[in-house]
Amino acid sequence: MYAHVGDRLLVEGDQARMGLIIGVPQADGSPPYIVKWLSNGHISMVSPGLFARLIPGCQRAGSAQSRLPASSSIGPRATRQRSRARRSAIHGAPGRTRST
Repeated sequence: MYAHVGDRLLVEGDQARMGLIIGVPQADGSPPYIVKWLSNGHISMVSPGLFARLIPGCQRAGSAQSRLPASSSIGPRATRQRSRARRSAIHGAPGRTRST
């Protein structure tokens, strides 16, 4: 399953469980997706199950900026946290010295 910003996610064929994909953090469009649920406006990160389907949106944007929401609190901050986690996993935790 591969999505783009603007696609809709329909869970188990239930119209009450439809969301708008507002962010696709993975460059290839694979899950998880950042979804704004249409029924209540809640925003969450979702990995769709077997009974979910994507409904294509009207426009396809290929730029990297379109993959993350511009005015969301989860965009840049989450990216910085993931980057820090990757660096510490690769190079060790900051402030620690490696013993040989």
